[in-house]
Amino acid sequence: MTGERVALNILLKVTQEEAYLNLALKDGLKAVDKKDRHRLTALILASVEHMSYCDFLIGRYAKGRLHSSIRCILRMAIAEMFFMDTPDYAVCSKAVKLTAEIGKVQLKGYVNGVLRAVLRDKESDSLPELPDDLIKRMSILSSCPEFLVEEYAERFGEAFTEEMLNASVKGVTVRPVPPFTLSELEELFASRGLSSKRSGILDGALILDSLGGDLGEDPYFIDGRFAVQSEGAMLAVRCLDLEPGMKTLDACAAPGGKTAYILDILGSSDGVSAWELHPHRAELTDKTLLRLGKDLKCAVKDATVYDGSFADSFDRILLDVPCSGLGIGAKPDARIRRTADDIERLAVVQRAILDTCSRYLKTGGILVYSTCTISRTENEDVVNDFIARNKGFELVPVTGSCSENVLDRGKDGMLQLFPNIDGTDGFFIAKLRRKA
Repeated sequence: MTGERVALNILLKVTQEEAYLNLALKDGLKAVDKKDRHRLTALILASVEHMSYCDFLIGRYAKGRLHSSIRCILRMAIAEMFFMDTPDYAVCSKAVKLTAEIGKVQLKGYVNGVLRAVLRDKESDSLPELPDDLIKRMSILSSCPEFLVEEYAERFGEAFTEEMLNASVKGVTVRPVPPFTLSELEELFASRGLSSKRSGILDGALILDSLGGDLGEDPYFIDGRFAVQSEGAMLAVRCLDLEPGMKTLDACAAPGGKTAYILDILGSSDGVSAWELHPHRAELTDKTLLRLGKDLKCAVKDATVYDGSFADSFDRILLDVPCSGLGIGAKPDARIRRTADDIERLAVVQRAILDTCSRYLKTGGILVYSTCTISRTENEDVVNDFIARNKGFELVPVTGSCSENVLDRGKDGMLQLFPNIDGTDGFFIAKLRRKA
């Protein structure tokens, strides 16, 4: 099986079976030669990130009803033609060969004709014009649903929205796991010829252009000397203002990175609880914690169902709730499948988790609510609704950051990170205190 066939199978799983992109990549590329994994990963990511634009062009050049496999072959070819460095003639050739490989020999000419027509207009700068309307145009260019582009334009203005949706989040954020230090981590990557810079949002994190290889085969990663973790996720933990001895709950713990960071800051697992709804995700959390040298087990528990035995029990609670993942950068597959109804359903669950777990917080305790999205319905609306119904809670300034810009934006208790401002995926944090 060629690499292109593997890539096609992964793309079909994501688009037809609604598989999660990261899991589909991990499973689908296992049998691929190491030297080809990076190229195929880049091809699949480009196809998903730019799917709406690919479909826009397909709709203009391809006539008749398309089989899902042919549509995905065209998506891959157009994405590679416009967003990668492969020569155009090679893209067309590979697409035609792939069409034959999947048993659609009779459609080789059709696929070749469509791509040659796109290429001809690309070279003559006569491709179909995008809509003048910002909402439709940016939805096509970013693959972000129109209803969200409309919300962003209303909230932030058209110029900011266009800048935000055009922003590209580059690099990988890592942090050292004690006793490994940030300086040692810098030296490690420098010895491998990899450049890094320290985070401008908070101390203790490094941003690399690339990890330089397969993470699953990195001995320092396997031994738990460093963790891959976004700046937003780290900041959410830091906003808890953790101190040794505090009884702490991570109520939506999978895949375990934030729980591990909590344990690193506290220096002990005593009094720390991690919960996860699904057994397989609790198992994933346990694997992460084990790799990072932690002796905590994740409990299988529904954070929406009240358990009176935990009433007024915790000094600190982290609620990194299930969300749409529409933070622009990290989860491009979320953009191609989320609907307004999906977000409304998620908000119901988010409200239930916040309502339930807030009852586990001690008087004077801190609760941090976070998501990896820029959706008002999942963020500000959930928190404001909770505050309106629970007068015993108040928003307090977001802390834990070394960036004055971030501190200033979070002074009212809610903070939204943006890719175009912060260089990181969209991430929302609200910090609440239970009043005496």
